[in-house]
Amino acid sequence: MSAQMTSPSTQTNTQERPTTVNGDLRCALTDKVIHADEAYWAPPLVTAKELIVTILRTLFQNPGALGQILMAEQPNVPYAADARPELGRRRSIEQVKLLGMLLLLAALLVVPIVILVG
Repeated sequence: MSAQMTSPSTQTNTQERPTTVNGDLRCALTDKVIHADEAYWAPPLVTAKELIVTILRTLFQNPGALGQILMAEQPNVPYAADARPELGRRRSIEQVKLLGMLLLLAALLVVPIVILVG
């Protein structure tokens, strides 16, 4: 779910809150309306599926931009304070899924080599 908010008029550092916000903020996780002073600002939740699809799409459409896409700092989005535990839980789940997929990929690359050599 993406954050729906009117962009801040000034924001010098992505770790700082915007000085002014026009309109309502919505929690990027629960879509609940929140006030700017109550918002917890953090990078958006990126799922393993979104990451893989983005990497593959970029590899086939514009491989030169892959480094920029993977290394660019993401703008912070607002979360409701009560959504922090759920956000942490979801981030942990996505990290475990990505680690599992990377280990599976490594196994698929290593096992045939071991079988051919041994």
